[in-house]
Amino acid sequence: MGAATLFILVLALISLALSYQALSRDTPLEWRFVVEDLTKSRAKPKFEQVFDYAPTTGQAHSPAILVNEQDFQIVWFEGSAEAQADVDIWGVRAAKKGKGWDLSEPAPVITRDALGKAMEPQQLVVTLGNTVQNEAVPNHAYATVVSLGGWAAASVADVALGENGAVTQARKLNLSPLLNRSHLVKSPMVAYADGTHALPAYFEMGATYGTLVRLGEDGRVRDARRMTGEDVKPIQPMIVPLSAERAVAFLRDFDPSGKLLISRTEDGGQSWSAVESTDVPNPSAPVAALLLSDGRILIAMNDDAARSNSLSLALSDDEGASWSVIHTLEDEGGDARYPMLRRLPDGQIVLTYSHGSKKGVRAFVFNEPWVMAQ
Repeated sequence: MGAATLFILVLALISLALSYQALSRDTPLEWRFVVEDLTKSRAKPKFEQVFDYAPTTGQAHSPAILVNEQDFQIVWFEGSAEAQADVDIWGVRAAKKGKGWDLSEPAPVITRDALGKAMEPQQLVVTLGNTVQNEAVPNHAYATVVSLGGWAAASVADVALGENGAVTQARKLNLSPLLNRSHLVKSPMVAYADGTHALPAYFEMGATYGTLVRLGEDGRVRDARRMTGEDVKPIQPMIVPLSAERAVAFLRDFDPSGKLLISRTEDGGQSWSAVESTDVPNPSAPVAALLLSDGRILIAMNDDAARSNSLSLALSDDEGASWSVIHTLEDEGGDARYPMLRRLPDGQIVLTYSHGSKKGVRAFVFNEPWVMAQ
């Protein structure tokens, strides 16, 4: 045996030993959802608009909600038009003021230049898209980032947020062997009993599908489970845990079929039923949903297959099989789409969406007593 061969053999043995050591130390993921123990509120019904914004030029679209202990932020992407090279992530911070909310002036939260410089390794960021909160790490967000091409070539980046558009650190999630491209985000994360989180994401190039991405305590991708179906193109999964093992996912049909899609899990997200069309009309638009204290699901959705300017709040008492509209949010003017719902620590609910065909962002704060009174 030559010296070179022996050297390669030693390296192989060392690699195997290190791999075995890493696997032996690895803690298996626990596939049990966290379902909030929600207390029925005795407060007076409340529903108020807290934000109505439109930039002087260009578009403001796809708002998200970042929840903090004492306040919350609304962030969206803004520029001349979607997917253009002048798009940054903008936002406002909402702080409690008496019985209401005081909102800051809109300002950049993540800029393309700052993100590109903070990325490891540094790289050009051409445009930015859907952004959601990284609920596992304070002051972090997951942003949809394009460095080359369009949305079909996008990646998801974990971004550490600084002040005034500063980014202190950023790295892309390793989600695809295809040059790590074509993954995007839209919906809030899902918590697990072992203290880790999962990120709903979707793949948009070719074989379109939704996916539940399990992340470790270090934020690295540990596992990913797909949501697929026949004759549909499911994207933008909105996942609502119903118990430790059970959850329902509502998905947009990228095809479109004119229907809202649905998938379910009975094993904590390890496997998902075939994505199927529901009887709910939908104009190929994402939805937002959350579980209420009485077990019903609240959803914000476009419920007219022919019109994306019809946006409503609806309730389901059969885990998403059927819905009853309780309030119409928008029913005229331009498109009103891309809603997001998040619950605040005090139990109040924040709703935001884009309106006027991506020309602006609106936000409301309401509570469960208002929902129950409808």
